[in-house]
Amino acid sequence: MSTKPKSLGDLLQEFSHYRRLMQEELQKVIVGQTEVIEQIFAAIFTRGHCLLVGVPGLAKTLMVSTLAKILDVEFKRIQFTPDLMPSDIIGTNVLEETPEGRREFRFVPGPIFTNILLADEINRTPPKTQAALLQAMQEREVTVGHQTYPLPEPFFTIATQNPIEQEGTYPLPEAQLDRFMFNIKVDYPTAEEEERILALTTRSEKVEIHKVLSAKAIVNLQRLVHSIAVSQYIVQYVARLVRATRPKDPSAPDFVKEFVDWGAGPRAGQFLIQGGKALAAMDGRFAVAIEDIQKIAVPVLRHRVSVNFHAQAEGLSSDDIIMRLLRVIPPPTIPKYER
Repeated sequence: MSTKPKSLGDLLQEFSHYRRLMQEELQKVIVGQTEVIEQIFAAIFTRGHCLLVGVPGLAKTLMVSTLAKILDVEFKRIQFTPDLMPSDIIGTNVLEETPEGRREFRFVPGPIFTNILLADEINRTPPKTQAALLQAMQEREVTVGHQTYPLPEPFFTIATQNPIEQEGTYPLPEAQLDRFMFNIKVDYPTAEEEERILALTTRSEKVEIHKVLSAKAIVNLQRLVHSIAVSQYIVQYVARLVRATRPKDPSAPDFVKEFVDWGAGPRAGQFLIQGGKALAAMDGRFAVAIEDIQKIAVPVLRHRVSVNFHAQAEGLSSDDIIMRLLRVIPPPTIPKYER
């Protein structure tokens, strides 16, 4: 007896249902932070990586560890410290004696061999250790000696960073920041949310978290997201938006030429389209809308647009520049169909 294959509409409805289940489970522990959760989900379903930036005590680590409980995948956490070495992350070769009396090197995998890697306080370790993540985040493999080892699928890195403490920290270089799909700002809760947090976390009751998706299901949903349609008008809008962030581009507005040192590269456009696909799929829609791109423009672009000293003196951040660009860059006009 053959079963009828599911249509794209049915698959998208299922996807939307799973996404709601994940959010419900996560919000048993995490109060509010709806946009942050949505952006993390979008990164997961597009094989992206996230950088969570927020002051201490906003449940960044708790959010990631709870997410790992919802997904039936392997989770490992690395607490980045100044004395951490690259081999502490990727693993090392150890010399062992075999039963036959020979000595051989055996590779002992590090914590990077997992599905969800939480890089806690990533800016607390020196650049050589931060760089240990570069190959893993881009190629999803690590090289030790002469041997290259693939990482398990799915694999994504979620890093956390404290923006207010600068002593004893090592800012991530631009090349590594560019590997992160989203730079997500975790802000303070509202007054109502804070009251709920206080009420929820001071009880003795233990919250039970249920698993929603397996590793295989996540990989299948990643393929589904990849199949979401993107019109040529969306591609044109994304290209126009990204190019407008570059001060030397002829299409850049005057305020970009005045306040920006350097803008976003093509990878930003790729992530905007992938993120738009994820938002559309999570909403059960077949195609990406302009609103999807506008919704994720700030987290995708904020770490790819560098403002100059003049902008800082005026109190302008990269977020302000991006929001202004979204107001002045019009979407492409779609020609009307004529009979």
